[in-house]
Amino acid sequence: MLQGVERLVDLTGPRLTCTEGVSADEIVRAVQEADTITLERVDGHFAAVARQGQTVRMARTIGFPLRYFVAKMFHGPFLIVGERIDQLFEWCCTRKIGWQFDPLYTRMVPAHYVVELDQIGCPDPAPRYRRFFHPAISTGSADVAEAGAAYIQASYRALKQWMASIPAHEPIAVAFSGGIDSTAILVLARKAAQELGTDPGRIRAFTLDLGGGADVAQAEDVVRSLGLQDQWEAVRVPEERYRPEDAIRVIEDYHPLDVECAAASLCLLEGIRERYPSLRYLVDGDGGDENLKSYPLEDSDLTISSVLRNPLLYQEGWGVDAIKHSLTYSGGLSRSYVRTYAPARHFGFEAFSPFTVRSVIEAALAIPFEAVIQGSVDKLYALKGEVVRAGVESVAGVRMPSNPKRRFQDGMGGDRYRRWRVSKAWCRSVFLRQWDERLREVWGPNAERISGNAVPA
Repeated sequence: MLQGVERLVDLTGPRLTCTEGVSADEIVRAVQEADTITLERVDGHFAAVARQGQTVRMARTIGFPLRYFVAKMFHGPFLIVGERIDQLFEWCCTRKIGWQFDPLYTRMVPAHYVVELDQIGCPDPAPRYRRFFHPAISTGSADVAEAGAAYIQASYRALKQWMASIPAHEPIAVAFSGGIDSTAILVLARKAAQELGTDPGRIRAFTLDLGGGADVAQAEDVVRSLGLQDQWEAVRVPEERYRPEDAIRVIEDYHPLDVECAAASLCLLEGIRERYPSLRYLVDGDGGDENLKSYPLEDSDLTISSVLRNPLLYQEGWGVDAIKHSLTYSGGLSRSYVRTYAPARHFGFEAFSPFTVRSVIEAALAIPFEAVIQGSVDKLYALKGEVVRAGVESVAGVRMPSNPKRRFQDGMGGDRYRRWRVSKAWCRSVFLRQWDERLREVWGPNAERISGNAVPA
């Protein structure tokens, strides 16, 4: 292996938001030194990469994706780090080693871990994981009103901190279905704007309508009940714009529910962008279902026991040591938040959800779920509405309406949604076909390629 060659390529640099009082350099230094104590104390979102000798360390929270690929150049390993698979591929192509690339050999850094890789040659060693998020579980009150106040107060602090970092004249879009989470976000964002001394009218809610969906009627009822109908728009988009194939290309994933959600997000954000070309900031309620375990168990192989006995299941999946942990992807919202992040980036938005911040997740995990629901699935399904309503009333003094849970992609299309449902096998085949088309260009007979053993002159 050639000595003195820098073998770490960081295509993104450090990224952070809502990390009050901590600089990017301090985050990088903590990652470099595997200082998990400092990283745990830093709230908000960050992603960073650093080297210490032959060891490269990477870390991120849910809000920023981070992915890596090991290529071979100059008789040794090159570690390329970026936020997207195609970003890693394009770098390899510029070095004429795109023929080495396979999207399934890329790795997603799991949220809430420092990932360590030693660059010592072939074979590439397995990564090591150091956790930096250790939330206390079930230490809070079983009283719904008290639990709601703690959870929404934490959410409000995170949202207000994010809004304080935005220029006061900038408008903020709310992805709004009229459901529990998006209604809470709308109310809290307006309160934060007032407390920050800015115009609450800069907060504007947008609801996607692909024809016949229930969300538009629901959203209109909610904003009328709140007296905010002048701050709301229905974004009506022709249904032919709903294209799961485009969503797969944008999120670079094939989990069907995330594909469907991202396809709907692309429709909504494209509609907003057409109306407001300069609008930059977007806030939504992604993560609210995960925090309060509000997913229908009938849609999966999960049981109430597996959900309650694995407190971070919805945020992190089964964990990095589990047999079900994906090598190419992470688990839970750590993986699926790309459904929010990537469509927003695609249309030039900076997206944020306070429900994904660790202090907010910790406030949710403090709820003693087993004691509250006492084994009842019905009580679990009702809990999120009770907690959020109580919290919003406590924090914002607003009695918000509460509507039944409905998936984003379900509410925007009504009966048409049944025709749009896609299987995992179909999504995976589309994902692989899209990559097959790209890889043909670097494997074809006319492709220019170099050996990993080639040494620059």
